[in-house]
Amino acid sequence: MNNIYLLGYDIGSSSIKATLLKAETGEVVASSYSPKTELPINSKEPGWAEQDPRTWWEHVKIVTNDIKKTVGDNIDNIEAIGISYQMHGLVVVDKNYNVLYPSIIWCDSRAVKIGDKAFNDIGKERCLKTLLNSPGNFTASKLKWLMENEPKVYEKIYKIMLPGDYIAMMMTDEINTTPSGLSEGIMWDFNKNKLSDLILSHYGISKDLIPDIVTTFSPQGELTKKAAEELGLKPGIKIAYRAGDQPNNAFSLNVLKPGELATTAGTSGVVYGVTNKANYDERSRVNTFVHVNNTEELPHYGILLCINGTGIMNSWARKNFLSTDTSYNDINKLADEAPIGSDGLIILPYGNGAERTLENKNINASIYGLNFNIHSRSHLLRAIQEGIVFALNYGLQIMGNMGVEIKKIRAGNANMFLSPIFKKTFSTLSDAEIELYNTDGSQGAARGAGIGAGIYHNSDDAFKNLKIIEKISPDIGKKNSYEDAYNKWLEILKKNI
Repeated sequence: MNNIYLLGYDIGSSSIKATLLKAETGEVVASSYSPKTELPINSKEPGWAEQDPRTWWEHVKIVTNDIKKTVGDNIDNIEAIGISYQMHGLVVVDKNYNVLYPSIIWCDSRAVKIGDKAFNDIGKERCLKTLLNSPGNFTASKLKWLMENEPKVYEKIYKIMLPGDYIAMMMTDEINTTPSGLSEGIMWDFNKNKLSDLILSHYGISKDLIPDIVTTFSPQGELTKKAAEELGLKPGIKIAYRAGDQPNNAFSLNVLKPGELATTAGTSGVVYGVTNKANYDERSRVNTFVHVNNTEELPHYGILLCINGTGIMNSWARKNFLSTDTSYNDINKLADEAPIGSDGLIILPYGNGAERTLENKNINASIYGLNFNIHSRSHLLRAIQEGIVFALNYGLQIMGNMGVEIKKIRAGNANMFLSPIFKKTFSTLSDAEIELYNTDGSQGAARGAGIGAGIYHNSDDAFKNLKIIEKISPDIGKKNSYEDAYNKWLEILKKNI
């Protein structure tokens, strides 16, 4: 194993990242991301969000070339590739594997009404007991929207895919997907552990459009000569792991057992808890998916809480209220000048599309209690960070009502978790210890590829060198202040939903 390397890609909506790991030690040998600014998201209509899948592939080539420049001939020692990707997106191709329509990505809201109608028409109880979710604004509903609104495009479709399936296709010339991927598109029957006849039949979607199914940890194809030439890699490398970004984020933090939780706060904010029970929220405000290590013998599911407007709101404030050279560290210092509760300034951070925790309502972001005589830029910046945590805490309470234990939360040391205010508020309100690790989605994808290719025997082998770099404990002395601020925020939220 001494000279074996693993390559992981994370296909995000903001950027494409790649990491090269040395299999024996888990050491990061090289990493890169592209573009250095955020990938554009196109909005032709209010609530729409599209990206061109071919753009993802161009940036995959860029980051791979960056890594090759760093490691030179060691690039030929790569034995397996893993792929993490933005969840819920829809990619459609024709028989020649040409993209027919821009990818309708995760934060696009156009299919909300279609999903809500299907939830009612099929029957809420039947949906929840079979799919564990409302069809909502997920991939199957997006495909139904395409059927109804772009029939000429729809009739040319050979296969539909999720974003990670598309990247795997570009690498291998094979089209396949995973049970976890189908579950995130709300196309998985949890009772029968198979592709859902219920949702496909209701929407009139042919099974022929669905790719072949492969397991998450397994050889899923090999790098073709053409793809190898484009990427500057050797042909024949196994693609051996694939997972949506949130199941993969949990995996990258070694969150694989019931009772363990992972969280991330990049563009969106997510808490992902593992359970062995096929459970659901009766209002489908949080969602249950097949976890990466699920088997029929040992079921594992991920309960996902998502808030669309987290890091993107912090970014919005930086771009619109601060000078261009203001860093996020500067923002955190400014925010710390204001007290807990921001002297009554309250922000609802729901400005990035329909929110699942609000039953797919899009109430937009809003500011309350602004007083020109007492509130400053520091209050605004703190209220944004507090509002994001409060929105996550609202979802955590839903998860708690489903029986999910919230004792310890793991996260990567990145994005909003670099903010002392954010992580202390989150820990105190959730009454949970937060463990931060120096890892990310592309590292997780690389480790997953090691398991899928048989280079690692199991997850213990893959994560033996994963280290905690910081622990954050609840601030018991100030818990009442945090809870008082949250309860005031909650009163405003309830008036808006």
